[in-house]
Amino acid sequence: MTVGQGVFLGTSDFAATVLRRLAGSEHCPELVVTLPDRKRGRGRKLQSSPVADAAEELGIEVVKSANVNADEDRERILAVGGEWASICAFGQIIKEPLLSELPMLNVHPSLLPRWRGAAPIERAVMAGDQETGVCVMKLVAGLDSGPVAQRRSVPIETEENYEQLSGRLAELGGEMLVEALELSGEGGIEWVEQTDEGLTYAGKIESSERRIDPGMAVCPVNDLIRAFTPHIGAFIELEGGERLGVRKASPAGEGLFADLAAGSFTEQEGRLFFGCCDGALELQTVQPAGGKPMDAGDYLRGRGLPAAST
Repeated sequence: MTVGQGVFLGTSDFAATVLRRLAGSEHCPELVVTLPDRKRGRGRKLQSSPVADAAEELGIEVVKSANVNADEDRERILAVGGEWASICAFGQIIKEPLLSELPMLNVHPSLLPRWRGAAPIERAVMAGDQETGVCVMKLVAGLDSGPVAQRRSVPIETEENYEQLSGRLAELGGEMLVEALELSGEGGIEWVEQTDEGLTYAGKIESSERRIDPGMAVCPVNDLIRAFTPHIGAFIELEGGERLGVRKASPAGEGLFADLAAGSFTEQEGRLFFGCCDGALELQTVQPAGGKPMDAGDYLRGRGLPAAST
């Protein structure tokens, strides 16, 4: 373990990956700040955040803060100090005076100013973007609007879902944060101010967005499924209000099942298809209500052809 330096603030799985990379460098933080334990999962048991778990494994002291701007927690952070703190997917707004008292390098998974906000990875996939990336920027009062120190782009693969893309971006973000901290120590950061050209906002995913609308075209529906797999999950509403989760799908091919009505299901040789407004989508991995993800062929053999809500 290298000598601890500075503070890292983060909460999510993405941030935990960034923390692990940081801890393996000479910029290993002395203190990690994360959100308090929360009730998660079906059992609604209290669980610590992924960053808290990673910090414990790495032997780094953790502060679980309900309000990082409160005097006690703020003073604890400032006591550690350092030239820069690091922040990634923390989940709280940093306010004055902490914002000015301790400069922070923020890891954000998008090509700013595109997709500022809470759900940049999901929004990029939902929009059918062909590329995205990571920026390391200075944290300022505006939403993800600070000057950028590092920027890297990566292609979004055709069949890549949120989990796969997020994992790649987190590894890249960790590397870039280490590089930015090294540059800061050498006085070599060249800041690039953001403009409003190409500005878009990545708002929090609303529960209503998870429902697959058969009035949509095949490709946007497939992008929606990829964007929400596996952490949120898209679903088709069935007769009686039951939900059929869809974890993996692919376009059936141009001209195939052209007469399949939007919102209807059909099967062919043990394969399950769903009609959209411009064609059909093959559902490959589904999740019945209360069950686990399963191959669509196994679902058909066990439960038969579903019927969508009208």
